[in-house]
Amino acid sequence: MHSHFSPALVADIEETLKNKEQVILFQNRRGFSLFLDCTQCGEVPHCKHCDVSLTYHKKHDRLYCHYCGYNIAVPKKCPACGEGELRMHGFGTEKVEEEISLIFPGARTERMDTDAAGSRKSFENLIARFETRQSDILVGTQMVSKGLDFDNVRLVGIIDADTMLNYPDFRAHERSYQLMSQVAGRAGRKNKRGRVIIQTSYPNHPVIRSVLHNDYLSMYTEQVDERKRFSYPPFSRLVDVTLKHRDVHLLDEASVEFAEIVKKSVSEKIMGPEYPLVNRIRNLYLKSLLIKIEKMQSLQQTKQRIVDALQKLRQIEKFRPVQYTIDVDPY
Repeated sequence: MHSHFSPALVADIEETLKNKEQVILFQNRRGFSLFLDCTQCGEVPHCKHCDVSLTYHKKHDRLYCHYCGYNIAVPKKCPACGEGELRMHGFGTEKVEEEISLIFPGARTERMDTDAAGSRKSFENLIARFETRQSDILVGTQMVSKGLDFDNVRLVGIIDADTMLNYPDFRAHERSYQLMSQVAGRAGRKNKRGRVIIQTSYPNHPVIRSVLHNDYLSMYTEQVDERKRFSYPPFSRLVDVTLKHRDVHLLDEASVEFAEIVKKSVSEKIMGPEYPLVNRIRNLYLKSLLIKIEKMQSLQQTKQRIVDALQKLRQIEKFRPVQYTIDVDPY
């Protein structure tokens, strides 16, 4: 590997640039490094408002929270032990842009993500430069996958397919197929044959094979069979009820009480209460219940029973400050 790039990808980029053609590199994470940790104690800087690690953005030389926008300067020493240095782990589009520029210093490289193309004008200017061949390599998130038609793009490189495939969501494989197929479609437009390289540790993964062979039907069949077995959409409807409060102990009590109330009136499958992947955002702790509703059952009746259960919870005085959201078909 040359940094995060396989020899095959580096060789193809070199050949593409020699032929005066263009390259798109897809990495579905923005920022420079996904997180930092201490070399001595292992401490990872976190957002003080949300339960997430801070992402390093080299352009501003700061650590950012991608949920609430909180940001801090990069500490010179570990804020926990005061001794260790902070080292970087993972990589986003900013790091891909920098490292591909080091490998191909003569190429004109640009980046397309919400940091580099946050406004409509900057987005349009970036597209115009790439379309008129003022830049050679475009590094981007899913912003590069949709609605773009460049006639000189020969090569598309998908840098890290595994992160998408391993995301803990029942739609992860469907979304991975969709994103990879869409970004792959940017190569070989206007009757030119293009090339797509997918970097993965699982080359025999069914989704990877489906993308390689442009086989939507096999991906669809596998996903439908799995969802039918476990009663996920489209074979059921989902209602996500999320409770929120600043006091995690009060939230735990409220979520257990709500689960008991709702189970008495709702016969559908109930999962939880559980903490979501990110269990604190903007100083509010979160706890969720996921309710599966069979297709033949009335969604309206179930929604009303959930609302009635929430009203009963709020009749208990100590639980009145607990906030909630109801999200029907949250995916």
